[in-house]
Amino acid sequence: MHGTASFGQTALITGGSRGIGAAIAERLAQDGFSVMINYASSEPEANEVVNRIENAGGMAIPVQGDVSNPAAVRRMFDIAECQFGGLDVLVNSAGLMKLATLAETDDALFNRHIDINLRGTFNTLREAAKRLRDGGCIVNLSSSVVGLYQPTYATYAATKAGVEAMTRVMAKELRGRNISINAVAPGPTATSLFLDGKPKAAINALANLSPLERLGLPEDIAATVSFLASSGGRWIHGQVVRANGGVI
Repeated sequence: MHGTASFGQTALITGGSRGIGAAIAERLAQDGFSVMINYASSEPEANEVVNRIENAGGMAIPVQGDVSNPAAVRRMFDIAECQFGGLDVLVNSAGLMKLATLAETDDALFNRHIDINLRGTFNTLREAAKRLRDGGCIVNLSSSVVGLYQPTYATYAATKAGVEAMTRVMAKELRGRNISINAVAPGPTATSLFLDGKPKAAINALANLSPLERLGLPEDIAATVSFLASSGGRWIHGQVVRANGGVI
């Protein structure tokens, strides 16, 4: 293996079976981390990511668990400690994005966003505050919709604003641990989560928001996370990095 991780370092990527999470998992494995790929229900996709990492000479295991369940989150940390001796990097990539106007958002849709995007991140951060190894790194996935505030994104943006708030507060609470924590806020990125249900004209319009005139790629976001988790990125702390091609 090659990259920036010290021997024996381990990273947990929630929502790591597809999209941005999968790209992050593969990049951190290239960087030399042993990677735990968390998934809720997409076991075949998680196994595919594990296979790609192993075929490239890396180390990865799939870990099932719903991040909205505190017991499941504790179990993921238990596995990290049992199999790898502990956890060094946490990446909160698990997320849900179902768009609707406020008027059309029912209780079930609102609650599901809160459970996965906000409570899920809270659960992993709470566990990491107690169990992440000193000198570690946390990267939360936010979104540049916090700032763009487009119609139909209210519930999703609200959860991501909460993630950013927790990131900034926890940065101060981690004093003395040498643990960095930041949020990465992608803009329009070519993943199934983003593309599903959008007509081609809408996708093209969103791509053109960027002065670079394209959608982001999962690999663009993975490169940002890789930097923050490396020794070169550790002076960045308590920040929200908008990796969005200049859309805002």
